[in-house]
Amino acid sequence: MVDATQVTDPCCQHGEGPVWDPRPARLLWVDMLAGDVLTMTPGTERVDRYHVDTVAAVVRPRAGDGYLVAVERGFVFTDAQLRPVRRLPDLWTDPDLRMNEGGCDPAGRFYCGSMAYDTRPGAAALYRLDADLLARRVLADVTISNGLGWSPDGTLAYYVDTPTQRIDVFDYDPDDAMLTGRRPFVRIEPSDGAPDGLTLDAEGGVWVALWGGGEVRRYAPDGRLDVRLTLPARQVTACTFGGPDLRDLYVTTSRLGLADPEPAAGALFRATPGVAGLPVTPFRD
Repeated sequence: MVDATQVTDPCCQHGEGPVWDPRPARLLWVDMLAGDVLTMTPGTERVDRYHVDTVAAVVRPRAGDGYLVAVERGFVFTDAQLRPVRRLPDLWTDPDLRMNEGGCDPAGRFYCGSMAYDTRPGAAALYRLDADLLARRVLADVTISNGLGWSPDGTLAYYVDTPTQRIDVFDYDPDDAMLTGRRPFVRIEPSDGAPDGLTLDAEGGVWVALWGGGEVRRYAPDGRLDVRLTLPARQVTACTFGGPDLRDLYVTTSRLGLADPEPAAGALFRATPGVAGLPVTPFRD
């Protein structure tokens, strides 16, 4: 068991998608349905908030400068101060769908998946944004596209479609960006919560947030559960490694839909689990 420390006040309605940007040495995450990106520099614990769009689903650094933000129906580029500077064409017109979660592969391609606001089965998809700034649908018949991350050698991709109650694993070729051989990696009992965002550590361990379960779990590369991190908020959404040596695990939480929210719901947490994470791969356009 690993202990977590509350880092911020409950500053988000629906905190999601944390990522460590080493350039200014700060953590970024989103208050998704507010359309805001939040930043925090360790040591100051000050939270700054930047409004990007109606929805801000996930943010990633760009290889050159600034950031890529997945918004309700597509993607927006910002400058280093998180001011929007370019919007790519919408991927759909259906007002009942929105982007949800994503990340960059080892070559810097950006993957992001969608979901329906009413979570209807099979309405969503997983998309890949390439360096030519064209988005391609790579996985269909998805319900709530969620956590996505790659093994340290880049040959495996771990993926969550939340209602399946699984983390699945694909074989992955970083050269041609092909996802093949999908198979279950871990099954999670509904009574333990639903799998949400995930990240990998430098040893190939898979850390997954459990929505409704109040936990982050680490599964070893062989699928064995070996670490449990308990939080004082049930709706745990995502996690990432950060800090100068990538040994701090940051965890986001949500108070969305709670009639009687826990006092810490919506806060950011930090733990030191004794293993280092992987550096973020920026989007390369």
